[in-house]
Amino acid sequence: MTSTIGALRRRAVARRPASIGLLLALVFLALVVIAAVRPELFAPADPLRVDLTHTDAAPSFGHPLGTDQLGRGVWTRLVHGTRLSLFIGAAATTVAVVIGVPLGLLAGLGNRVLDAALSRLFDLFGAFPEILLALVLIAIVGSGTTNLVVAIGVAAAPRFARVMRAETKVVVESEYLTQARLLIRSRALLVLRHVLPNAIGTLPVLITLGLGTAILGTAALSFLGFGPQPPTPEWGAMLAESRDDLRIAWWSALFPGVAITATVIATTAVGHEVRRRFERREGR
Repeated sequence: MTSTIGALRRRAVARRPASIGLLLALVFLALVVIAAVRPELFAPADPLRVDLTHTDAAPSFGHPLGTDQLGRGVWTRLVHGTRLSLFIGAAATTVAVVIGVPLGLLAGLGNRVLDAALSRLFDLFGAFPEILLALVLIAIVGSGTTNLVVAIGVAAAPRFARVMRAETKVVVESEYLTQARLLIRSRALLVLRHVLPNAIGTLPVLITLGLGTAILGTAALSFLGFGPQPPTPEWGAMLAESRDDLRIAWWSALFPGVAITATVIATTAVGHEVRRRFERREGR
């Protein structure tokens, strides 16, 4: 009995750091969302205001994170850039879901020929790193915020499609669906009532994990100049603007990088927790 209680206590202690980390991740993401919706609450100044008398100024009371090469407050631009960085990541993830889920469902429900053709298509596009595929798509359609969203979304769609296909196959081959076929003659109604609701169970996990990947891809492509153009405040674009001043104003590049890294880590931590809870529920 004593050994059992001790084991339970050790297990609880071992889990405590993960819980604290998850709580910190949730709090940080809540602040990021608030900053995206109401940036003026954290930084009321104009992020586009140029002040050539305070260029590359070090962090101070007036400018907590310093200024960039045009005298604009890094903190102000960082906060106001949250909206665009988060919006592009969320919009790209939505595009990936809208494209990947129907294709995966179609492959899982289709005959062997259709399933094989779509599966090879998923494998073909999935063989490329997502950021490389997005870069190729942008080179074809051109740069800009809208094209960036579409490119990142299309590049991530095969990941959603493959998972959706696998989940659909599991549902289709289950005894539950065999019994449902005896009661429902309409194939469309069968798919909408039974196949789709049971196959999309893993989507929240994929969306949460995919959001961090999309935000990172957005920053990377914006850094290369394919996203929002200056002087629009956006984390990747801020990194690109400050790369020539690293030796004299390191803060103008450090803090956007920290914001990107922290957001991706927090999103990934929440995604892993969602996946853990989903796997525990499925195990039951």
